[in-house]
Amino acid sequence: MKELMLGNKAVARGLFEAGVCVASSYPGTPSTETTEEAAKFNEIYCEWAPNEKVAMETAFGASRAGRRSFCAMKHVGLNVAADPLFTISYTGVNAGMCILVADDPGMHSSQNEQDSRHYAIAAKIPMLEPSDSQEALDFTKRAYDLSEEFDTPVFVKMCTRVAHSQSIVETGDRTEHEMKPYVKDAAKYVMVPANAKKRHPIVEERTERLVQFAETTDLNRVEKGTDDSVGFITSSTSYQYIKEVYGDKASILKLGLINPLPVKLIKDFAASVRKVVVVEELDPIIETHCRALGINVTGKDVFPMTDEYSQSIIAENMELPKAPSCKPIEGLPGRPPAMCAGCPHRGLFYTLSKNKCRVMGDIGCYTLGATPPLSAIDTTECMGASISSLHGFNKARGEESEKNTVAVIGDSTFMHSGMTGLANIAYNQTNSTVIILDNSITGMTGHQQNPTTGLNLRGDPAGKIDLEALCRAMGINRVRVVDPYNLDATDKAVREELVASEPSVIISRRPCALLKYVKRQPAIRVNPDKCKSCRSCMKMGCPAISFKDGKAQIDATQCVGCKVCAQLCKFGAFETQEGDTVK
Repeated sequence: MKELMLGNKAVARGLFEAGVCVASSYPGTPSTETTEEAAKFNEIYCEWAPNEKVAMETAFGASRAGRRSFCAMKHVGLNVAADPLFTISYTGVNAGMCILVADDPGMHSSQNEQDSRHYAIAAKIPMLEPSDSQEALDFTKRAYDLSEEFDTPVFVKMCTRVAHSQSIVETGDRTEHEMKPYVKDAAKYVMVPANAKKRHPIVEERTERLVQFAETTDLNRVEKGTDDSVGFITSSTSYQYIKEVYGDKASILKLGLINPLPVKLIKDFAASVRKVVVVEELDPIIETHCRALGINVTGKDVFPMTDEYSQSIIAENMELPKAPSCKPIEGLPGRPPAMCAGCPHRGLFYTLSKNKCRVMGDIGCYTLGATPPLSAIDTTECMGASISSLHGFNKARGEESEKNTVAVIGDSTFMHSGMTGLANIAYNQTNSTVIILDNSITGMTGHQQNPTTGLNLRGDPAGKIDLEALCRAMGINRVRVVDPYNLDATDKAVREELVASEPSVIISRRPCALLKYVKRQPAIRVNPDKCKSCRSCMKMGCPAISFKDGKAQIDATQCVGCKVCAQLCKFGAFETQEGDTVK
């Protein structure tokens, strides 16, 4: 059966057809939908793990038990999972194990443009790289065959454009696999130094066999064009751009197995054309390999090292006639991202900004608190860094810092990697104030459950971690909960905890306004006769509030009736639809 399918959905279909039984992931754009789609198949047990390291270890445990397994993450999540990754490369697997990593060239929803191919090379693990939805399905299935044939986990590398684009996919049936027997084998799986030393040569021998496999596999293919003046070596979405620009004229070596790279295949292809051009997003992985083989290629001397490519970039850098432009129309106003109307984080960030607090930020939709007019975040690095950074900042600057510096972190991010930072504060005793933004969901990636929500990936009842009890158990005596819609209470909590003489945690708790079960209140309005044009309400940065003809006004289609803006108005200009003053 043929179906128009998202790249990530096609991966999930590949998991189903490959007979996968266990999937454990942490949501991260652009990888999230793979596990969400896999959860629609009753044959696959799916879960959200607290972080990527746990997800990879869970997948390895399932593989060791004898069932085909899967874990997914975005590129920066692979940093978190790197510890088990390198050792699993040494141990190998029992049943097949596939690791999906989704890169984000262009940083549509990421803090860097990290190229995950480096991890495949460093860990000496094969990596497949599909260029459309059909290959996403097919390569996922092939990953399990390779995993079991070569006794290794296998990467499937996606990128934003492949993960979130749609193309026609032909689906097949599920193939069930008997559970592989569990055999105790300490020499293979217990990586103490004496055993690990003996496993390293096995990894090197496996790599040599994979290089030979790369020479003949249909995962890599040569497409002979009508013009041999130039030949392209490429992969992933760059392949699609070349095809769109050149059509059948281009001779292309399309690489689907991106690690390890073949040798003879590349040399033979280079010899068949007069000029070799390597087109790859981000780092010159293929180009460096070609140059090491003594092949003179054009690559990053022509194409950029940064951002994602397009048809126009290919054409412009190859000095071809102008291609259909992928650039935005000039003159259009910018539309920077903003926290949603009614976002519970807005009241908290307004309070921090008003009190001129330094704020160590973290990864989540609340990172938008860094944008004007709130401008309430000073630093953002990676998941969990806010709390550890706060501790180090306060240790370096002392009491002066402790009285006006806080960390903010979401509930999901706290469970991901914030707990160890809080343990460090409790253990090494800095007078630090940590604010957990508990919006009762993993918001930025599209409302996934986490260990604090009491529901699992499929929405069924699950274990629920009590944040207050957890913080106290970790050694924090001062733990308080505030509703960020109440500005006075939020201000009081921040001021009191900043002057406290011991570490403290404030839990800013209010569910995300976009959750389906959160009842939207009637929109409020502005009485223009009472509005004094002081613009105090604009300090919140709510997208539902604007100024027109010198007066504040509210867009009723956006307003969720949170009434936070009304708390800033000294003139009672905010009213209900019935005309009653909002207090």
